Amino acid sequence: MYDECTYFVYILASRTYGTLYIGVTNDLYRRLVEHREGGGAFTKNYKVDKLMWFEPHSDIEQAIQREKSLKRWPRAWKINLIEQTNPKWQDLFPAFQKYEPRPPGLGIKCEMGPGHAPSAIASGVAQDDSGGDSSSGDAVK
Repeated sequence: MYDECTYFVYILASRTYGTLYIGVTNDLYRRLVEHREGGGAFTKNYKVDKLMWFEPHSDIEQAIQREKSLKRWPRAWKINLIEQTNPKWQDLFPAFQKYEPRPPGLGIKCEMGPGHAPSAIASGVAQDDSGGDSSSGDAVK
């Protein structure tokens, strides 16, 4: 499905045309579970936990750049991006749940490379508490 070392840029929504959240991770399945369990103050407070769109990248720097680029886009462009592949705004996460423990290729840990140590904050992307994943997201209303 995806290479052993794949990074993902993703967009979550609270509901159709609701609050959007853009993030990057090296373990999409785990990160989605964290969002659904209330991980992160913003996603918990605004109930932004529905996967609307994701894009794989083989290079972390490329994934971070794409995430930053999407965050600068006007809201209408983000909505258009979602609707190109998910016009009904269906939560894509339930399709993953049929796999145990997780879908092939969507949960393989990848080393984040130089500058992405657990205590580092590189390129505006903060490390999470798990110590090995560089996940970030910004709200887009």
